[in-house]
Amino acid sequence: MLDLLNDLIWSKLLIVMLIGLGLLFTIRSGFVQFRYFGNMFTIFGHAFERQPGQLSSFQALMLSVAGRVGAGNIAGVSVAIMLGGPGAIFWMWVVALVGMATSYFECSLAQLYKRREPDGTYRGGPAFYIQHGLGQRWLGILVSILLLMTFGFGFNAVQSFTVASSLHDTFGVPTVASGIALTLVIGGIIFGGIRRIAKWADVLVPVMAFSYLGMALFVIGSNFSAIPETFGLIFRSAFGLEQAFAGGIGAAILMGVKRGLFSNEAGLGSAPNVAAVAEVKHPVAQGIVQSLSVFIDTIILCSCTALIILLSGVYEPGMDQAGVVLTQTAVAAVVGEWGRVFVSVALLLFVFTTLIYNYYLGENALGFFTEKRTPVVIYRVLVIILVLWGSVQDLGTVFAFADVTMGLLAIANLIAVALLFKVGLRLMRDYDSQIRAGIEQPVLDPKNYADLDLDPAGRQLVVDRLGRAADNLAGDRDDRLQAQPLGHLEQRAGAVDHALRHPVMVAQVDEQQLAVVALTIDPARQAHDLAGIGIAQGTAGVGPVGMHGERTLK
Repeated sequence: MLDLLNDLIWSKLLIVMLIGLGLLFTIRSGFVQFRYFGNMFTIFGHAFERQPGQLSSFQALMLSVAGRVGAGNIAGVSVAIMLGGPGAIFWMWVVALVGMATSYFECSLAQLYKRREPDGTYRGGPAFYIQHGLGQRWLGILVSILLLMTFGFGFNAVQSFTVASSLHDTFGVPTVASGIALTLVIGGIIFGGIRRIAKWADVLVPVMAFSYLGMALFVIGSNFSAIPETFGLIFRSAFGLEQAFAGGIGAAILMGVKRGLFSNEAGLGSAPNVAAVAEVKHPVAQGIVQSLSVFIDTIILCSCTALIILLSGVYEPGMDQAGVVLTQTAVAAVVGEWGRVFVSVALLLFVFTTLIYNYYLGENALGFFTEKRTPVVIYRVLVIILVLWGSVQDLGTVFAFADVTMGLLAIANLIAVALLFKVGLRLMRDYDSQIRAGIEQPVLDPKNYADLDLDPAGRQLVVDRLGRAADNLAGDRDDRLQAQPLGHLEQRAGAVDHALRHPVMVAQVDEQQLAVVALTIDPARQAHDLAGIGIAQGTAGVGPVGMHGERTLK
């Protein structure tokens, strides 16, 4: 039954939707993932900024990378090569490159439609932009259930299976013992909430990613002369031109798309849940950053695993060694048996953060349709059970279950993003126009989106215009003297309590209107010479960007 559903979902629907919609988003947006590729790194200059109690853009990125980087990068790639041949790697690249545009739009929409919780944190994701963007709460509930099943149950089972298999192959540890250990550790962590998860991700994600990358570069460097031929093998196999894989183009595409989506999750609807909780001034900024995580996951890390396997010489068409064991064998063939230990430890770190991430996504999905405590407790117990269950299952069962739920979730999310694509384009053009105007950090102005169902508490109060006023000379005694703004040369500032260093008079701030902060002299009634203002007082137009309940500057 699982095989039948997988064939229908992946062979008939998702291949067309993932690549087709990804190409549509890419072309209609003017190749946004490539236009802003350099800005992905520039934005990191502001990625650590956050309000007290909120997640920074960098933390959201690390949490997202923690989720994307896991068993898919090590075991998933080897499975793709075993079942689809080396050409599957090419199609993983295709899914990733067009998926960067998909991730850009889904994460931007998640930021736009996010909701502020009573404790000051944010919550958002596909269910929220489906309900508030499309007005279809029932579909939001369905997506939440699929998200919970896919990540809370299916993907966690895959991750625990991969770790258990790795530790058994390397150290001879019984799989059930590994499963019990994982359940105890995860059970102790999941009660800490999103902030604790983010703290763990901040430390572990860079360590595990760079250590694995370093090992991969060593293996690749040791076989540098064989790299051109290896890439040639990948491209020939992708189109059925390699004799050993002739006629296998269908399998290459299918496995490349499947394992590519499993690894980078672009379009799956998972990353938007994390993107929504970050504190950013414009939704598009988080969309840009999150598209970078797709690049890191697939183009860099998955490619490293593929090159390790193909350059090691251990891979042969038709061999039955798959999953993480193949990757471990490949590394050991180049660096010795200690490489097998290294992969096991790296995988343990990968999977550890991914399990935490998957749990959070499931709990976030559960919170969409119930706030009661009992369902959360039941969910946590089921997660622990599924982690233990996955550790003692076989590869086919675990991946088949995860593929079905992942496929259904991707279909629902991609339909929602396609229906909201015009809103995403509207956000992109707003961001683009501010960048062209010379604004380093564009700011979302909710007044421009008054027709949408947005949470007014989801945006911080920011200074809309701040700059030195232009000179204003009175021509006669009846002239009106007032500060003149700098026009297009002005820049939007950051949060009020951080950006304004000197006290000024502030007019009553209306939540829907700009308040002009300036003193006006009308007219210049001096009995002697005409009044001349050489440098007028600095002015600020204060716009309430999603402010709720507060009208004072601190």
